[in-house]
Amino acid sequence: MKLSEFLLNDRFARQAGAEILTIEPGYAKVRMEVTPDHLNATGVCQGGALFTLADLAFAAVANSYGQITLSLSANITFLKAASNGWLYAEAREVHHHNRIPYIEVRIAQEDGTLIAIMTSSGYRKKDILPVEPITDTEQS
Repeated sequence: MKLSEFLLNDRFARQAGAEILTIEPGYAKVRMEVTPDHLNATGVCQGGALFTLADLAFAAVANSYGQITLSLSANITFLKAASNGWLYAEAREVHHHNRIPYIEVRIAQEDGTLIAIMTSSGYRKKDILPVEPITDTEQS
């Protein structure tokens, strides 16, 4: 089983419409189309929906080395509102550590306009994921 298939078990992210496009060791790209169901009372994409998108990208990167990795902390800054269209979350591991990785996720609109930035640290357990190792780019 591929990591992208394993992460389909994140039922909340899947229900929100977040889907993995690419996973490489230390990098992932995820997308989600903003629908009326994602909008808050003011008509813009709800912060929780943006966090869910970023969190799935974090999970893909954090687990891209085949070890179970869970989030320790996360901070998101919302820079611009979005109310429709596709949003893309690109996650990069900016500090690789065998126990505590540090990952940055940038959410942007299709035209590249930056919407939010999330920074997160994780805890890499010794447990190995039941997935095939990523040797090249894994695409869904």
